[in-house]
Amino acid sequence: MKPESELTLFLAGDVMTGRGIDQCLARSVDPQLHEQFVKSAEQYVTLAERHSGPIPRPLTYRQLWGDALRELQRRKPELRIINLETALTTHDGPWPEKGIHYRMHPGNAGLLRTAGINLCVLANNHTMDWGRKGLTETLKTLKSQKMAMAGAGNDLPSAAAPGILTSKSGRLLVFAYATPCSGTPLSWKPDSSLPGVNVLDGLGTSAIGRVIDDVRSHRRPGDRVIISIHWGGNWGYDIPSNQRTFAHSLLDAGVADVIYGHSSHHPKRIEIYRNRLILYGCGDLINDYEGIGGQEAYRDDLTIMYLPRLNADGSLHSLEITPMKIHRFSLCYPSDDEVAKLTETWNHDPHLHPWIQFGIPSRWIQDRIPAKDGDRVRSYLRLVFDA
Repeated sequence: MKPESELTLFLAGDVMTGRGIDQCLARSVDPQLHEQFVKSAEQYVTLAERHSGPIPRPLTYRQLWGDALRELQRRKPELRIINLETALTTHDGPWPEKGIHYRMHPGNAGLLRTAGINLCVLANNHTMDWGRKGLTETLKTLKSQKMAMAGAGNDLPSAAAPGILTSKSGRLLVFAYATPCSGTPLSWKPDSSLPGVNVLDGLGTSAIGRVIDDVRSHRRPGDRVIISIHWGGNWGYDIPSNQRTFAHSLLDAGVADVIYGHSSHHPKRIEIYRNRLILYGCGDLINDYEGIGGQEAYRDDLTIMYLPRLNADGSLHSLEITPMKIHRFSLCYPSDDEVAKLTETWNHDPHLHPWIQFGIPSRWIQDRIPAKDGDRVRSYLRLVFDA
């Protein structure tokens, strides 16, 4: 039995439930898009159905989360956090300086509660795709769902404030930041009277100092701290040196227990530094990219559920990582063959896929989930490491 001083989390990368997915849900916004090549969100539904087959309409919230709900029930994480990479708005004014705009009808916000999400990170490059009015409606919608938020707000103080969650083992503070290198405009910054997104100017010394000051001004003894950071491009496995320096500096200063990085559409490397977890790129968990060609080598159809368990002092006790597969806009377990191939790759040839840790011996284990209600026995993967 897990001691009450420990804390199990569910962390996910980008959850993008707008555009094509929004068109399949019970309520949807106008499908008109302002992209260079695609002018209707329905086209993304068509691409997905050509690739995988018919998508149910309306797509229920439980169908969208699919087997991820089963994993959450199995692991029972106390606190559940996602990077919500879409606006929740019916506002029709897209931000003019961007070519891609995501939004979901606010009437679908209940899908977050279906998965028991406790906190949405909003510091990313799509939260304000529909302008400050769209952001204001997003904030209002999440507040109506009694959802904690971090990384955006109706003014500068609220955008910079941490989201605070409470569990039996104490408080968890989530500070959220976006960066220009992720495509987040600096013009999205809030001020004393304008809503906006908590954007850092970069990842240099001044940004590191600002984050350290932010944490020290809010943290109490016994608090655990997550630093959420939306950084870097969408594709590629390299970890820029400034990202490692940024993460290490915060851990050296003792102000963070988890560095929760996202923006890449596929998972990137994991590091354990000073017994703390660094996720350089969580990858997407949910998106409408099914059937879009050009990046198949990254296997962005395989997404990840991260389930770290933290000790009372915030250090990493253990980490379980479970792959999911996006199929017909639903999360499902990969096939047994896919699991076996992935396990072989990760255990024996880590150069073929960079889900490896810097200097930490680890191995992937294939386990079996007992059959339930007549369903077949499922495979899943978990990461075991020697701290």
